[in-house]
Amino acid sequence: MTALPSVECIWPAETILGEAPAWCPKERVVYWVDIEGRTILRLDPRSGDRQVFPQDYQFGCIVKRADGGFIAGTNAGLVRLDADLKSLTIFATPEIRFPNNRFNDGKCDRRGRFWVGSTDRDETEPNGALYRVNGSGDVARMLPGVVVSNGLGWSPDDKIMYFTDSGHGVIYAFDFDLDTGDVDNRREFARIAPADGMPDGLAVDGEGFVWGAHWGGWRITRYDPDGRIDRIIDLPVPQVTSVAFGGDRLDRMFVTTARLGLTEDPLKEAPLSGGLFTIDAGVAGLPEVPYQD
Repeated sequence: MTALPSVECIWPAETILGEAPAWCPKERVVYWVDIEGRTILRLDPRSGDRQVFPQDYQFGCIVKRADGGFIAGTNAGLVRLDADLKSLTIFATPEIRFPNNRFNDGKCDRRGRFWVGSTDRDETEPNGALYRVNGSGDVARMLPGVVVSNGLGWSPDDKIMYFTDSGHGVIYAFDFDLDTGDVDNRREFARIAPADGMPDGLAVDGEGFVWGAHWGGWRITRYDPDGRIDRIIDLPVPQVTSVAFGGDRLDRMFVTTARLGLTEDPLKEAPLSGGLFTIDAGVAGLPEVPYQD
């Protein structure tokens, strides 16, 4: 296993819980969220321009809509957010029975359906679920019994969907039907040993390999399509939260991290915790698809 050396912190943002990086090819910028800090962040890697947009809610993720705005999961429910990142509308509250839950990671499949999961804030009870939102805004509960919903991704041929339950320490694989949006045949793709942290966000590259972030593990792991470890990339921070491919050729990886739970001594050891990192991945990723209203 060979570690890639070109790991760079391009924004030492000190986010409390940085998450859910998303590359926007039209704007050529990366968006990400600070869940606990209640902000959305935007970076133009070419100019270095940085913007921070304060929010009233905790955003677990944001995904571009085809009309130019965003769809997102928050602690208040599922929302549509205008392009200015200021005006929003809550359109569904499927977790209202679980007041200790909030929405976490989310992405669109290649038909533009929004998949988003919820998490128990205490990360102990299996009260979370994975949902699918179609273009009309209808919400379907696809997978119950989740502790901490996290990374999502699809194989290049759209026949496999990957989904992480951090609470169980597992990245799952499902058979996926692109036409119907149905999933079946859940199985373990990769189980992460507690000593290596918890699996968090993920991304799939053009070769069908899965890149997974490790919360508490100081690393990213690349898995081959059979779930075997291909390589490990070490980072100078422990709480690695998610990854996304971006750049003009989709061969630049953006990595979010967090400071949550780190006391003074760990922060002295890892002062860049909460920053946004970039890695020369050596392989191109798959383009993200906007939500199709």
